[in-house]
Amino acid sequence: MSVTPAEVASAIEQAHHQEWAYVLAATARVAADLDLAEDCVQDAYAKALVHWQAEGIPRRPGAWLTTVATRRALEQRRRSAVLERKLPLLVPDSVDGDEADPFDGDGTGVFPDDRLRLVFTCCHPALSQESQVALTLKLVCGLSSAEIAKAFLVKEATLQARITRAKQKIAKTRIPYRVPRVGELPERIDAVLDVVHLVYSVGSTAKFGDQLSRPDLARRGLDLARMVHLLLPDSAEASALLGHLLLTQSRDAARVDDAGRLVLMQDQDRSLWDGELIAEGLELVQVALGQPPVGRFGLLAAIGAVHAEARRWEETDWDQILGLYDLLLARWPSPVVALNRAVAVSYADSPEAALEVVRELAEDPALATYPYLAATHADLLRRTGQWQAALTAYEEALTFTDNAVEAAYLNQRLDELRSR
Repeated sequence: MSVTPAEVASAIEQAHHQEWAYVLAATARVAADLDLAEDCVQDAYAKALVHWQAEGIPRRPGAWLTTVATRRALEQRRRSAVLERKLPLLVPDSVDGDEADPFDGDGTGVFPDDRLRLVFTCCHPALSQESQVALTLKLVCGLSSAEIAKAFLVKEATLQARITRAKQKIAKTRIPYRVPRVGELPERIDAVLDVVHLVYSVGSTAKFGDQLSRPDLARRGLDLARMVHLLLPDSAEASALLGHLLLTQSRDAARVDDAGRLVLMQDQDRSLWDGELIAEGLELVQVALGQPPVGRFGLLAAIGAVHAEARRWEETDWDQILGLYDLLLARWPSPVVALNRAVAVSYADSPEAALEVVRELAEDPALATYPYLAATHADLLRRTGQWQAALTAYEEALTFTDNAVEAAYLNQRLDELRSR
């Protein structure tokens, strides 16, 4: 069966989106070195361009890529007898009996996905948290350095150096390639949850591009959240994170209209919200809130639950949401949380009160080029009838916005103000 170059290119692109984490994680177990594993996986994708054109697209592209990549890794290790001596290895989970995965052995538990091994390796406490997140986004999710740098608001060269240093530290300190033992989990789970949350966030609202979201990344974030929850069913924060992501994802179909234009939550058709995801998310929120003290993701999930339980925008309990943001800001001080709290203030109190908060936040250097600060400022000025100031603020927000859907919304607001 002949296939066209376009069909092959499409299949490889889809395989990259859907299979990258599986292929790299499996290859890392064989390669025993992250750089070697990456090289072998990239080589496998390159070979696919040739072989799939000649032989047809395999029924299971991920399995084909994994086979090619792992064979390449084995060949590389066998060719150099000194490789294993000179490159410190990622210690496999089967080295010692007491080093085994917590669910191995009795056949009654769930054997963790290889991606979780990779996530926990990347999120080792020996690495800085920024390095943990960046390394996992690159290795587990296949994001480019440019995409991660955009998410972190740092230069690409800075981000690439951070990733390189993290890989070198993994090799030098012989960080084991396995899911941690039960006693090690508390110090590792926070970083893993941060990684999963950021993966989903990058997918849910793309920083740049022609689409509002990157569904492949959002799905990866949800998949990782489900696996972490399965691995740690008694972790309130793991339950909360999954609940938070499910409630957020439940609104996805209503976020753009048929023409691809952005629809704000107050204007969304709530009949398009996914009831099954909401029900699953609300159940997880109840579980998480029943295990005090409630953490960051528990509070975020609770905020999402208040929105999900409102049948109409006008029924939203903004006083409760504001109270939850107060708790969240106290436990997790962040300028972004403070900005989201300001939005709650605008509905629980008044837009004028929120404007005062936003003007104070504008002094924070961390938000200097944050597009949602300028957009929130503009919206509050518009709601208070300060048309000219709102127009200037929307223009400022537009200069910081690289997502085409969000830019179109800002231009629409500008046109409305100019018509006045």
